Amino acid sequence: MEDMIRWMLLILFSLIFIAEARLESKIFNVKSYGAVANGNTDNSVAFLKAWNDACNWNGKAQVFIPKGTYMLNSIVFKGPCKAFRMGFVIKGILKAPPYPSLFNTDKWIGFLYVNKLTLSGGGTLDGQGASSWPHNNCNKDPHCPTLPITVRFDFINNGKIHDLKSINPKGGHFMIFGSENVKLERLKISAPGDSPNTDGIKIGESNNINITSATIATGDDCIAMISGAKNITIFGVHCGPGHGISVGSLGKNDGEKDVQNIVVKNCTFNGTSNGLRIKTWAASLSKPLRASNFLFQDIFMDKVFSPIIIDQAYCPSHGCSNQVASSVQISDVTYKNIKGSGSSEIGVELNCSKRKPCQNITRVDINLRPYGGKGQLKSLSSFVNGACYGQQIPPSCVG
Repeated sequence: MEDMIRWMLLILFSLIFIAEARLESKIFNVKSYGAVANGNTDNSVAFLKAWNDACNWNGKAQVFIPKGTYMLNSIVFKGPCKAFRMGFVIKGILKAPPYPSLFNTDKWIGFLYVNKLTLSGGGTLDGQGASSWPHNNCNKDPHCPTLPITVRFDFINNGKIHDLKSINPKGGHFMIFGSENVKLERLKISAPGDSPNTDGIKIGESNNINITSATIATGDDCIAMISGAKNITIFGVHCGPGHGISVGSLGKNDGEKDVQNIVVKNCTFNGTSNGLRIKTWAASLSKPLRASNFLFQDIFMDKVFSPIIIDQAYCPSHGCSNQVASSVQISDVTYKNIKGSGSSEIGVELNCSKRKPCQNITRVDINLRPYGGKGQLKSLSSFVNGACYGQQIPPSCVG
């Protein structure tokens, strides 16, 4: 019986492969729709026409942006599409309008409700964010406006973003929201270390997201996983400058969703303010949240201010009373083979919630020494239940 099922599945997959191979492919060049590569003309109309024709193609479709510099105002490419697969290939440079007043959305380039979408090509996305940054330092002013993210994938299934460069966004670089089965590979993401709120990749309410071989230098989190992020794999990422790889912030508002099943492996942090960070607000929620089942393994830190940190009293504006312990339950977190140097006095800080103490926090083979080689880093913890194995430098206070 099992052999019969395997045989039927093999036939089915073969038929699907043959049917897909017979689908006609077509390239929709934006220049054929009137796009002008002079760096000044708004090409939004031409890009949308190319997208709409590609989206309605009964086969495999590709929107193609050849070499050159194209100005593009805020735009959303919508599905669902008739095309079996959608490609958006950028060979040139896309430039955002320089001033935030020209935007009326939270994104510069958005993709919405598309299945089997690939964004690639080796080109560059230039958010021209420098004119926005002085007005968007939300770490100092919590009332400042939120500026547009360079690229948003909203409700994209079976998508891929690879071999692109993103520079100087107004807000963040890439946002993945409400999506499933998305891969991000070989991305080069950059903004100055003092550029505010320029997260590299942010993931929310999405499942099965894989990030591989990315180089991220920015002014906020290199990667941030917020409400509803689950089954996330991060491998081979170089982060710095930036605020590290973060889970959170979580637990500020009711209605947020659990964050679960995160794997971060073979990553390097260079000169970042944080390395591996979990951050939750000191706030009371009607329904407690969970942040659980995380593995941080084979990580190298170079001159990182806070290499390992759990902060359950997160308050970036420094105006919080912190009278209420965090409602987020953090559990089943493993730090394994973490090496390198820290640039502050504290190598490991686990500041957990009195209301919801951290559970099953495991440290295996930690070797973090002061940058410059003198003295010894400290390890601090509060309201933590866990265990330590192997080498522990700095000495562990988890137990």
